[in-house]
Amino acid sequence: MNAPACNEGIATWLLILGFAGQCVFGTRFLIQWVFSEIKGESHIPVAFWYISICGGFFMLTYAILRKDPVFILGQSMGVIVYSRNLILIHRKRRSTLQTT
Repeated sequence: MNAPACNEGIATWLLILGFAGQCVFGTRFLIQWVFSEIKGESHIPVAFWYISICGGFFMLTYAILRKDPVFILGQSMGVIVYSRNLILIHRKRRSTLQTT
C-alpha cells in the first residue's frame, strides 16, 4: 500500500498562495538583517512589520482555505501582534510630530 502524497488534493493555486505567503513572510528577516548591518546593531525597521502583516495575511488566508485550525490560530495571533506594533509605531510618530 502506497502512502498518499502530502499535497494530494490541494489545488495548485492554493499551493502557490501558500508559497507566496511564506516567501513574503521570509523576506522580513532579510530586511531586518540588512537594516541591522547598515546600522551596526540589531534593528527592526518599520518595513519589517509591514512585510510581516502582508505575509501573515497570505498565510492566514491559506490556513483558512485549508481549514487548518492550528495554523489559523497561529497566524491570527501573529497578524494581531504585527498590527499592534504598527499602531504603536504610528502613534509614537504622530505624537512626536505634534510636540515639535
